[in-house]
Amino acid sequence: MRYGLTVYGTTYGMGIHPQSGIKPITPIELMDITESYGLEGIEIPYPILKEHDLDEVADYARFKGMFVNIAASGYDPESLKEALLLAKRVGAITVRTVVGGAKFGGDRRHMAGTWKPFLDQLLTSFQAVAETAEQTDVNLAVENHQDLASEELLWLCETIKSDRFGINLDTGNPLATAEEPNDFFRRVAPYVKNVHLKDYYLYWYEEGYRLVRSPLGQGVVDFPELLRIFSVAAPQVTMSVEHGALEARNVRVLEEDYWTEYPERSARQLTRLLRYVHDHAKATGDWRTPFEKGESPAAIVTYEQSQMNTALAYLKTLIREFRAHENLAKS
Repeated sequence: MRYGLTVYGTTYGMGIHPQSGIKPITPIELMDITESYGLEGIEIPYPILKEHDLDEVADYARFKGMFVNIAASGYDPESLKEALLLAKRVGAITVRTVVGGAKFGGDRRHMAGTWKPFLDQLLTSFQAVAETAEQTDVNLAVENHQDLASEELLWLCETIKSDRFGINLDTGNPLATAEEPNDFFRRVAPYVKNVHLKDYYLYWYEEGYRLVRSPLGQGVVDFPELLRIFSVAAPQVTMSVEHGALEARNVRVLEEDYWTEYPERSARQLTRLLRYVHDHAKATGDWRTPFEKGESPAAIVTYEQSQMNTALAYLKTLIREFRAHENLAKS
């Protein structure tokens, strides 16, 4: 397993957020920052990568010994084929995409009666792209972006049956589709091509619970268990640090209509989810980020960097301890 960096946990500091007032980071700059953090690879947004010299990016990544992944979006076959061909040029391992449909927090209510046709459209689109992924030897991975549940991700993978099609696992997002995270990790692990390492604080509220961005290791995600799962199921997988959005996500599991268009779930699954939330959620406290409080861009950049520093310290300790444990088990 190798560990890298995405731009999405520091969208103000890297000029990704339109309100930051900062010029967007370049692929070369991202690699330099990643190296300064002691990490091994990058995930760069497709629109940013297209604006730069692809040969220069590829050469610099090889020089630094870094892996490259690309963050695309949507499910238009021609756009994804173009992204895969570009990925091959820069030596990228994986193109990740997000499909939407549901709103953040796993909200499908606006898609009542249309979710199944939406899934069928996704399947048709990804089937059309799978051959290009195979020809380029680049993975196409669809993310659980608070939209697709594990049942639907597995259905896509098991139907398409391509070694180059799989899942981009966001470790914080199973809670948005009302799934106990460790159960989710185990279910999807055989198909995962890339992982976004993300953590959340949990807060109860009257309609369910809120997901609020947290530095890695400070929230509710069981990262030691995550590494144990993937050391067996996908030991070559890439993983990148990605803190959550600057806005809280509301998961309205206590409202009956939240479950509109969701797969059938067992009482046991629901019990495990609610037990997990019960054991980890905060009952009170100011959950707002500086962005939600209307603070200045400079204050938000400071907040992002503080969380990144905390996350990196935790991740380095976690990796060191995990590798020491693995070495001990082998001896």
